[in-house]
This record gives sequence, structure tokens and C-alpha cells, in this order.
Amino acid sequence: MIESVINLIPLTLMKFLKQILLIVTISLFLWACGSSSTINKKVTDKEEPVVIANDSLEYEIIIIDPGFTAFLNGIAQPEGFYSQNYLEARNRAWVISWNQRFQNPQQFDERIYENRIDYEPNIDYGYEVNYKLFNYFLFAQRKYKMSLGGGFRTDRIN
Repeated sequence: MIESVINLIPLTLMKFLKQILLIVTISLFLWACGSSSTINKKVTDKEEPVVIANDSLEYEIIIIDPGFTAFLNGIAQPEGFYSQNYLEARNRAWVISWNQRFQNPQQFDERIYENRIDYEPNIDYGYEVNYKLFNYFLFAQRKYKMSLGGGFRTDRIN
């Protein structure tokens, strides 16, 4: 009888230690999940707006959409990759689609289509304006998971 009591103590002690270990593990897990909020806070580095300008035409577009600068510098094809004719053709089609959505705020998110784009097909805006406008359209389609038409997929890089 004494021998069986002695054998019960280690079993009870082992069960107790397992429970404590389980509680400590769960506590550490919960603490780690709760402390991650300081790690996941957004970094509020101000991104400079991208200015698209053609001084000779007194034409300027300012893009302040966060992430566009990084897209333009890291993902977009370099300047010179597309011809100006190609960029102008894409921009004409996408401006029409953009402006139609701008005019229908009940159907399309007015936070995305905040401004009408005044792009005249008979004006030569130059390569830089067309290049940056084209890449903004690519960026916006990717970021907002939308398609402005023209056979471009929302997951298209460039």
C-alpha cells in the first residue's frame, strides 16, 4: 500500500507539470499575438507626390496615391520601353473609361475616381506625361483590382 502511494505521487506530479507547461505555452502564445500590434503598425513615411508635367503645354498631373512612386521605380518598365504611339493609344482608351466611371459615383467608388482626367487626343503631351499616366493606370488597376478595359488583366504587371 505504501508503495502504491509513492507511485501515485510521481504520476500526479507529472500531470500537474504537464498542465503548468500547457498553461505557460498558451500564455506565451497569447502574449506574442497581442504584442504584434506594435510591429504591424503602418510606417507613415510620407511619399512625395509624382508630378507629371509638360512645361511647354502648361500641363500638369499630380499623383498622390501611396505606392505609385515605388511602382514607378521598381515594377514599371523603364522609360523608352514603349513607343509614344502605344502609350497614347492606351491612355486614350483608359481616360475614356476612367472619366465614365468618374461620372457615375453611384456605380463606381468615388474615392478612386476623384477627378476627371482632361486628356485631349489631338494634343501631343510628350513622352514623359504619357509614360507616367500609362503607368498610373497600370498601378491603379493593380492596386484597386479593377480593369479599365483594353484586354488588360488586373494582375498584369506592365
